Amino acid sequence: MSIDYRAEIERMKQEHNITVVAHFYQRDEVFEVGDITGDSLELARRCQADENPWVVFCGVGFMGQSVKVIAPHKRVLMPKIACCAMARMIDGSYFDESVEYMVQRGIPKENILPITYINSDATVKSKVGEMGGLVCTSSNAFKIIEKGLESGKKILFVPDRCLGQNFANSMGLKSCVIGVEEDGKECDPKEADVICFNGFCSVHQLFTLDDINFYREKYPDILIAVHPECDPAIVQASDFSGSTSQLIKYVNELDIDQKVAVGTEYNLVNRMREKNTFVLSSTKPECPTMNETTLEDVYLTLKSIEDGKPINEIVVDEHTAKWANIALERMLAIK
Repeated sequence: MSIDYRAEIERMKQEHNITVVAHFYQRDEVFEVGDITGDSLELARRCQADENPWVVFCGVGFMGQSVKVIAPHKRVLMPKIACCAMARMIDGSYFDESVEYMVQRGIPKENILPITYINSDATVKSKVGEMGGLVCTSSNAFKIIEKGLESGKKILFVPDRCLGQNFANSMGLKSCVIGVEEDGKECDPKEADVICFNGFCSVHQLFTLDDINFYREKYPDILIAVHPECDPAIVQASDFSGSTSQLIKYVNELDIDQKVAVGTEYNLVNRMREKNTFVLSSTKPECPTMNETTLEDVYLTLKSIEDGKPINEIVVDEHTAKWANIALERMLAIK
């Protein structure tokens, strides 16, 4: 006898006070059973305000950690503890090496202000918090970097080089990427305002100038809208760049006859308005880890709660949670 996963999920949510959370990039079958949907920080904040003791988070690992950090009283489970490739590019030791890189090139540690993109492990957020730094999202990075510069310190931005470079460019600042040469010379942090770790989103690297040229030639009046995790050359050649929520707002506010090609994860673009909205890629830009979670996985996770044997529970040690939360709270304090 086959199981009606959707019906069973709805039943268990009601009977056991469980909130199912789904990120925008999740496959449709999972996204549709989410009680709370959105981008990473929005999800964490709404989970914090939610009354249910159980959270089943459909996303990638650092997102489940963020909920646990800002709402430690919650029991947070993930159907798949999928790993964001960008978040895996940096850990505590790589962060320490990045700080040391700057110190060895003449910048005292006390003159470094680290800022980490929310797409990072709790350990990295914790180290950033201990150094007086803070977290940012793609929607508030401009504001966070701008505020950070008021300290007079050098900004160490981790882990996404593209996000750091794009916001530096938009602010008229000089950036450099650790370990990357420009004009045959190694990055010199003393000459830059924003020093970026060499991490990136593999999905947002799929978009190319050829893709933009293709759409502009096919539809001369088309608009190009991309996520700031794209390469700086792509952002500069576009008409709009914004976070997930900002892209949704931008597209929804366009006249329905206005064509737009969007450079971000496929599932999100596919759920935008049906008419005159295109994916800015010749291939399917689908995040493999975000798409690991299936409806059956969600069902089995809720069933584990019902059976009294919770699976894939997120645990963050007290020290890490304390400083990661401080880094998050510093961001939230900036209006």
